[in-house]
Amino acid sequence: MASWFSSAPTPAAAAPADPAAGEEHASDGSKLKTFIGILRKFIGVSDLASVRFSLPSQLLEPTPNLEYWNYLDSPNAFVAIGTADDPVDRMLEVLRFWFTKDLKYAKGKPCKPYNSCLGEFFRCNWETEDDAPRIDTRALRASGSPPGSSSGSSSRSFKSSKSVKSAVPAGLSSTDPRGASTVSVSQSATNPTKPVRISYLTEQTSHHPPVSAFYIDCPEKGLHAKGFDQITAKFTGTSIKVMPGEHNLGIFITVDRRDHETYQLTHPAAHLGGILRGALSVTVGDMCYITCPETKLKAILRYYDDGWLGRTTNKVEGIIFRYDPENDDKQQIKDVPVGDILVRLGGPWKEKIVFTLGNQPLDSHPPEKQITIIDIAPLSVAPKVLPPPEKQMPNESLQLWGEVTKAILSKQFSRATTVKQELEEAQREKAREREKKGEAWTPVFFNQATDKAGKPSLTEKGREVLKRAQAGNWSMEGIL
Repeated sequence: MASWFSSAPTPAAAAPADPAAGEEHASDGSKLKTFIGILRKFIGVSDLASVRFSLPSQLLEPTPNLEYWNYLDSPNAFVAIGTADDPVDRMLEVLRFWFTKDLKYAKGKPCKPYNSCLGEFFRCNWETEDDAPRIDTRALRASGSPPGSSSGSSSRSFKSSKSVKSAVPAGLSSTDPRGASTVSVSQSATNPTKPVRISYLTEQTSHHPPVSAFYIDCPEKGLHAKGFDQITAKFTGTSIKVMPGEHNLGIFITVDRRDHETYQLTHPAAHLGGILRGALSVTVGDMCYITCPETKLKAILRYYDDGWLGRTTNKVEGIIFRYDPENDDKQQIKDVPVGDILVRLGGPWKEKIVFTLGNQPLDSHPPEKQITIIDIAPLSVAPKVLPPPEKQMPNESLQLWGEVTKAILSKQFSRATTVKQELEEAQREKAREREKKGEAWTPVFFNQATDKAGKPSLTEKGREVLKRAQAGNWSMEGIL
């Protein structure tokens, strides 16, 4: 979810400091002390996100929240959704994408991006290879043989790669047994040779409560995703707990070429801990669910944040099972009849997660039958393709916050704070003017500021922005 806290960007997003700026960069220790001092004022406040208090610029990451937060850290995992013919394998494709969307947390250092302004928007593209290993477990289920095994039964269950030329990347595919023990995606290529384009649009649609709507579009693969980002946050005195807000019902992914089957992926609560120790870290200790009414398949994931003697485990366990969309009453793994379980998953979500077929416990399977669905270690956040500065509008994130970002990167924190305060006051003045005129705020690119179903829809202008982005056209002429 769009987080009240996030993780520091990759080194490529940083800029060298200007020694002539004249302001000394605060140490991490002093920044943390300042941060704790501010937070102590909010102990007991039910929702920090709704307070929207302003942090000093030296405590902020020089990144707009709308620009920073999205779910396409590994776009090649997204474009692979819907590839498999088998519904169970398509659920595994969705899960593989789900685990890649947290690369920021797995790889980065927690920090605080800018709060979004009402009407602020961000757009970008990703260019990615369609190189995710294919998932096809039907042969394994039929043979019961270990993936990658050289036994005779395994050889018969897979068509030989010498006799059948595979048109898809190696993976858990009946046409190519190579690499069958892993279906993890590789690092997204910087310059893909056969690029698949994904376009993204997000807009801050509400200020009280703070809500943004987003839409992800990949027409070439017949895929789109949408949702509202809204969080609630509470400081307990030792950690900050971040949860989805009432309008944030998760990510909704629709696979058009599979009769428009739609997956709802709900967000678990996260914790920013280590505040008193001075070593900030993000942990997850909650449940989340992925459901697809059309295939009648559901995944339950249970995250564990603390282990023996309070040590962080960052582990997750999960299952895929058949469910009744009309009577969706299974919220815990233990509630699901063993006979309904089709797949089990588990492992540290910041490292490597494996799955096994069938309903037997994960650990009861030998290592060669535990298939890696994602290995986070070699992955980093994929770069975006951004509109050129001259094509960006004044209320577009990178333009709106551009002067604040420049000041922070040059360590001119007083100037950054001044410019930031001016932006915030301008937003308050616009709100006063609307109130005086009795005007209600209306989003530009989305039909509604919030929605009880959690599914934003695009306006004609929103559709046109994405259409142009797909064509590599960043002009806003005739739109704004």
